[in-house]
Amino acid sequence: MATDTSRLPVASGRVAEIREVALSLFARRGYHATSMKDIGDALGIRAPSLYNHFESKQQILVEVMRGTMEQLLRDHIDALASTDDVVEQLRRATEAHVRYHARFRDEIQVGNIEIRALEEPERSRIVLLRREYSDSWEALILRGVGRSVFRVSSPRLTAWAILEMGIGVARWFDPAGEMSETLLAYHYGDMALRLVGIAHAPAASVSAVE
Repeated sequence: MATDTSRLPVASGRVAEIREVALSLFARRGYHATSMKDIGDALGIRAPSLYNHFESKQQILVEVMRGTMEQLLRDHIDALASTDDVVEQLRRATEAHVRYHARFRDEIQVGNIEIRALEEPERSRIVLLRREYSDSWEALILRGVGRSVFRVSSPRLTAWAILEMGIGVARWFDPAGEMSETLLAYHYGDMALRLVGIAHAPAASVSAVE
């Protein structure tokens, strides 16, 4: 049965709490191996009480996955709007992409693995948001090529390569490790620029590194 997204609840404190607990369980156990009772037990409440906030476990998954993509798109748009320089746009967009994947590893894990668990029409809607995100990266690189600033043979493959680099961060980054999130984001921005043929980072960006 498809989720009626017109009934998605306002994110009250309890709704946010349920979402976070469910997200953690989905990431550790998997969506299908997690029941509403498991979520209720983790919160110290009876499972039927969850239905006061969510109509189904599927609706929780929809909120998690849709929220992830909408936030990535917002961060990307903000990065592009912060400057008119296409080189700096690519750096800032890459840094935003990497920061999200460093901070929200459970969301990324669930988003990548549990897309198959989504029911229609939500699966198609999430896929469309993903395509919108990747298309925006390709369009950014195409602008740089059109201005004779970027030198790449395939803007699409280059966009996918940058996206995959950032996605990988969610699998290994340790916020308590030797590299800070800020330094990590900077280095990934530098790598993205090299992928499009920019040999050196713009001097204005270097000051942002710790």
